[in-house]
Amino acid sequence: MDALLIVDVQKGMFAAEPPHDGEAVVARIAGLLAQARAKGVPVFHVQHDGGPGDELERGAPGFPICDAVAPRPGEPVFVKTTRSAFASTGLERALCAAGVDHIVICGMQTEFCVGTTLLGAVDRGFRMTVVSDGHTTFDNEILPAEKIVALHHRIWQGKVAELVPAADITL
Repeated sequence: MDALLIVDVQKGMFAAEPPHDGEAVVARIAGLLAQARAKGVPVFHVQHDGGPGDELERGAPGFPICDAVAPRPGEPVFVKTTRSAFASTGLERALCAAGVDHIVICGMQTEFCVGTTLLGAVDRGFRMTVVSDGHTTFDNEILPAEKIVALHHRIWQGKVAELVPAADITL
């Protein structure tokens, strides 16, 4: 069974410098979310708690999930304090209980929580599809965000996941 996994699309990610193609990425994720809901595909949300003083600290203005992709009642939300959505959460147990064997993953940030969660899912035996235009990150002092995303696509494609643009995903 398929599931949609949305990682860390939180208001704090848009508080200062916006991520590369951020609004368009959120819009594509929102489209996939609507598709999943319409077809009864399980949706799992992940939310990062960065701890005291962090813009993503639980209770801070940046902690809530962005309105466009906010969970509905009954959709599970897993709050994590590390990069992996599998560490110290019930995500794996919930996916298995729902009969999920294939995950479509999207969210933020490519080189941190999306990538770490992707690898954690593969290590646990899940088949993975990355929404190739459904994850993003920020520029850093070494690479612009667009190149970070491209580098991760090069690493992931054919090795750990299938990469598919949002428009070509059918849940």
